[in-house]
Amino acid sequence: MSFNKSELAIFMNSAEINEIIRRLARQIENDYQDREILLICPLRGSIHFVADLAREIKLPQQIDFVHLSSVEKGGAIKIIKDIGQNITGKHVLIVEEIIDTGRTLSFLKTRLLASSPASLKIVTLLDKPARRELPLRPDYTGKTIDDRYVIGYGMDSSEQGRNYPDIYSFKN
Repeated sequence: MSFNKSELAIFMNSAEINEIIRRLARQIENDYQDREILLICPLRGSIHFVADLAREIKLPQQIDFVHLSSVEKGGAIKIIKDIGQNITGKHVLIVEEIIDTGRTLSFLKTRLLASSPASLKIVTLLDKPARRELPLRPDYTGKTIDDRYVIGYGMDSSEQGRNYPDIYSFKN
């Protein structure tokens, strides 16, 4: 979907995003006091969120990346790039910029649980439960939103808009 930035209205500005990140970081620090955590970043959309969240969390931590893709709408999930480390016995946090249908995230969660982490929780900046196809709930939610298409801060429209520091939605 091609768009012109003039068709967009700010949904969340960077100051609001930063405040949510600070709140989430404090919650995570409180829950994992002095334990090392492993942040799993699903590529590509979550890269901005995981980078900012990692800088804000004052705990020992590691970061790893996974890249998954739905072959077709409602179809099988394909692993393009798997995580690179053994997560057995580690405290793992999957860091998502937005949870929509939950299909890909549910696949990832099941796959990671098979490796016996000490704990596995989900952190999301935005949660869109109206579109959920599977019963999946994040453990840490920045903001619950209605069923709207958002662009910016890692979220894209045909690879456009990921670099915007604010989050936008279409005006109409």
